[in-house]
Amino acid sequence: MFFYYYDWTILILIPPLLLSLYAQFKVNSTYKRFSEVSNARGLTGRDVARRILDANGLYDVKIEHIRGNLTDHYDPKSNTIRLSDAVDNSTSVAAIGVAAHECGHAVQHAEGYAPVKIRTAMVPITNFSSRMAILFIIVGLIISSMYRVTQGNNIGFTIAVIGICLFAVATVFQLVTLPVEFNASSRALKTLETDMILYDDEIPMARKVLSAAALTYVAALISSIATLLRLVLIVFGGNRRR
Repeated sequence: MFFYYYDWTILILIPPLLLSLYAQFKVNSTYKRFSEVSNARGLTGRDVARRILDANGLYDVKIEHIRGNLTDHYDPKSNTIRLSDAVDNSTSVAAIGVAAHECGHAVQHAEGYAPVKIRTAMVPITNFSSRMAILFIIVGLIISSMYRVTQGNNIGFTIAVIGICLFAVATVFQLVTLPVEFNASSRALKTLETDMILYDDEIPMARKVLSAAALTYVAALISSIATLLRLVLIVFGGNRRR
């Protein structure tokens, strides 16, 4: 891609890349480890999800099966929790943790949890900015390289800066996502413990699964920040050279 030509700023992306790879490895290995441990009560992911939803008065939230591995999510538009092949009918401690986490999102929406409201409001804006950011930056840099204009009248530079601002929106979205995910995991662990869905020796296992999953969101934010920093250095550095 245009912004990945060889220059020193590409070094900024190496630590986030390594962290992302580690986070993905951690999720897969942790989930695999505890997916082999069945919970003592013999509850499935679907059983636990229904139990938690009903306990919070969310009788109207549906539970559906979805294909794929760890594709679990809560869809606020259809008010549905979708559980993957590895979670829906599984009795593993890992599956219970993931199902409870998704229920945490459903409860957040029902209670009007502030970060969720902000994140939801940002979705359409983020979708647009994510698609257009790199395009604006590429076009801006191409124009700047084709036409030598004065710094005060550099149209290409202005277009590139708009692209950076658009990319920054996506970075803010990643930042807002963190408290949403952390809170959902916190709610899940608290519910699993207080409602005695998992026994005391099983709670730490579920916590490790959810902590590993949370690391992927941290990695995504750091990657986004690093990419934003690199784009700023490329655009502003190029402008100074002209």
